[in-house]
Amino acid sequence: MKLYVGNLSKQVTDSQLNDLAVPYGKIVSANVATERSSGESKGFGFIEFTSADEARAAITGLDGRDVNGQALKVNEAKPRK
Repeated sequence: MKLYVGNLSKQVTDSQLNDLAVPYGKIVSANVATERSSGESKGFGFIEFTSADEARAAITGLDGRDVNGQALKVNEAKPRK
């Protein structure tokens, strides 16, 4: 199950996003979305877990959590159109 993580500080890296998610289960991937031209963070990212139960636990544990002075917004990622 893939999660959307919004309101990320521009300083958060893929590795830090991964570290935030590790306590909740086995992670397939953790990526911060970046601008193609500059490589700067877009302020959101995605975490993919191996199981839906672990992903739901991460939503409960991370949604609203303060990271670098910003409250995260975490929910199930919507499929690309």
